[in-house]
Amino acid sequence: MKISVLLFASIKEHAGTNIMSFDIEDKSTVADLKQEIANHLPALKDLLPTALVSINHEFAFPEDKVPPDAEIAIFPPVSGGQEKPTIIAIKPEHFSIDEIISNIVGPSTGAMCIFSGIVRAQNDCVEINDNINMVEQLEYEAYSPMAETKMYQVASEVRSRWPNIYGIAIFQRIGNLEPGQQTVMIACTSAHRDSGIFEAARYGIDRLKEIVPIWKKEISNKDSTWLSGTYQPDKNDTKQIY
Repeated sequence: MKISVLLFASIKEHAGTNIMSFDIEDKSTVADLKQEIANHLPALKDLLPTALVSINHEFAFPEDKVPPDAEIAIFPPVSGGQEKPTIIAIKPEHFSIDEIISNIVGPSTGAMCIFSGIVRAQNDCVEINDNINMVEQLEYEAYSPMAETKMYQVASEVRSRWPNIYGIAIFQRIGNLEPGQQTVMIACTSAHRDSGIFEAARYGIDRLKEIVPIWKKEISNKDSTWLSGTYQPDKNDTKQIY
């Protein structure tokens, strides 16, 4: 069916239009609608996870069906309070910690906790025939659309456990990385160091390793191997953040 979607505020500004029309499958849900919008306008990708949807002047939720001939609107949370910043990115390029941090620090920020992973050249001192197996590269691959969704979920879980966390940034690099290069970073900011900020950052990186579909291939001077984890997700891991 063909639908039109009204856009407002920052979403309208990023899209460069106040209305967009496209076709969606019959019985599509609000979650499907957001995905279609992202497909048509990639510039909105970072805004969609927290964007609100209304159908016929009522708030709609991810599982709600989109009826034909409905008036549909999508917009950011209404004015009335400053939204806590969440920055998510998956990209091959090097990321600047200083630049990222500047975007998750607010007027009341007094503490920051950062975990940043790097490629190590020697993997746990593994030896083959008395010769050290030296890592030459790590090849990172991601199922990016799902990975971004699950990274937003990780951030949401952090906030639900430590509500005093202000800003959260999660960055993951993909592609071929050499020893000494950054691979991943999670950063949390808050007003005080005793706000749970250390635990929040630790939880974030551990949870990322459990549910975010990112894999790495270790390329050494001896061979190459895809490294697999053992965690098996259950229904508690399927929550989607919109």
